[in-house]
Amino acid sequence: MKVHWFLPTYGDGRQLVGGGHGVPVGSAGGVRPATLSYLTQVARAAEQLGFEAALTPTGMWCEDAWLTTAMLSQQTERLKFLVAFRPGMLTPTLAAQMAATYQRHSPGRLLLNIVTGGEPSEQRGYGDFLSKDDRYARGAEFLHVVRALWRGERVDFTGKYLRVEGAALERVPDPVPDIYFGGSSAAAGEVAAEHVDVYLTWGEPPAQVAEKIAWVRKLAADRGRTLRFGIRLHIIARDTSEAAWSVAQSLLDALDPKAIEAVQAGLARSESEGQRRMRELHGGSVDRLEVAPNLWAGIGLVRGGAGTALVGSHTEVADRIGEYHALGIDEFILSGHPHLEEAWWVGEGVLPVLRSRGLWEPPAGSLAAAPPTDTAAVPFARAR
Repeated sequence: MKVHWFLPTYGDGRQLVGGGHGVPVGSAGGVRPATLSYLTQVARAAEQLGFEAALTPTGMWCEDAWLTTAMLSQQTERLKFLVAFRPGMLTPTLAAQMAATYQRHSPGRLLLNIVTGGEPSEQRGYGDFLSKDDRYARGAEFLHVVRALWRGERVDFTGKYLRVEGAALERVPDPVPDIYFGGSSAAAGEVAAEHVDVYLTWGEPPAQVAEKIAWVRKLAADRGRTLRFGIRLHIIARDTSEAAWSVAQSLLDALDPKAIEAVQAGLARSESEGQRRMRELHGGSVDRLEVAPNLWAGIGLVRGGAGTALVGSHTEVADRIGEYHALGIDEFILSGHPHLEEAWWVGEGVLPVLRSRGLWEPPAGSLAAAPPTDTAAVPFARAR
């Protein structure tokens, strides 16, 4: 499996930081501003600990992902950057060219996460007035053109939404960046099956994730394609289960009920099918947040997008990751508050357990690639 981390380009802190689907612009942010200096600390920690890449979000509520990660690529050596962007904001030729340039100068450390956009009001702020299904259809045309350009073809294309004539790249990207994509609607499934490399889901209970994998896998098989599957989860991992759940409770205790009510009202207006599924896990209530063993939905009370966290001892969290892996999940995009400290908890506590089970190997060149240490001799990483 591959394990990735997350860059909080909207701010960070020791409490839950909002932002994302349906959350008002300006409500994100934390006591740690998303400065290049702080994000460099997070990126370097992820790199040292053996995370493969770092996901960077997109939207009005955070810094631009392309520019931020391009700067961070010069402050790191190995870490890849999973750049989220919206195909309606760039022409396909420009996006293909940007990716090729990024690959040459990073070098080879770009991955792309296609986000069609789930909030009409935010899309209109960017000048995009298409409906949800039209955005997915445009995304399919966009990826058709980009893929052709990356193959070195000269492209003439006239679609319903996009048109290019004589489009070509002087130099194609090497390697071609993998395309990541998520979406729970029927239209999203069609785009994933036809165009992407990795299908992403938010952290739903295992049974629901299994259903989603089977759905997308069949759509892809009908087209003669196979995909990899990934999941986006927050993490609260500690030496003991009691310590981890105590942290989760402290995060919950710090939430203002009025803030929960306001965020949930915003999320209820989201067009995102995935967001609807996230909201249904907790229903806006603080009384039923453990929605599956070690799967806590408290994050989603004040944050759009991924709203669940794996909570438990290092061994328990590794158990749950192994359970998702057995369903077909090969890539895990993880995060925690604060992202700097939690990266170390996961990197020194959970990843060694996964490695000891033969589920994960650190990338060459990372600090974690050194010979594994006996976790029983290291209190921080002790499996309890």
